Amino acid sequence: MSDKYKDVSKNGLKSPLVRSFLMIGGVIAALLGFTGIFIPLLPTTPFLLLASWCFVRSSDRMNSLLLHNRYLGPYISNYKSGKGITLRNKAYSLGFLWITLSSSVIFGPPYRWLWIGLIMIGVAVTFHILKFKTLKKK
Repeated sequence: MSDKYKDVSKNGLKSPLVRSFLMIGGVIAALLGFTGIFIPLLPTTPFLLLASWCFVRSSDRMNSLLLHNRYLGPYISNYKSGKGITLRNKAYSLGFLWITLSSSVIFGPPYRWLWIGLIMIGVAVTFHILKFKTLKKK
């Protein structure tokens, strides 16, 4: 191992290139999450969780900005604290999931094993989302 990567950042990543890609991915995911507040079929919470995951590994400052943002922070904190996600977010997430999977089955290659795999993934993700508590809006 070369000496240039022996210094590990406080986030645990050695490579500045990987940290840069994670930072860019986090910014894109945060922008998509923010856009999801206004566009009904774009889920907000999953994109914000992805952004937080990227920022935790690339930039403590960006993660802190995201978590303390007055509009975006509550989505992440409610999810992480186990309070749940809103019924609206559950419905949008499931709707987006099934529209995407259905269009993949309809317009994708005609392989039965692929269709079965997509349906199994859809059912598993649906159960996962439905297991979360539903957060009541105030």
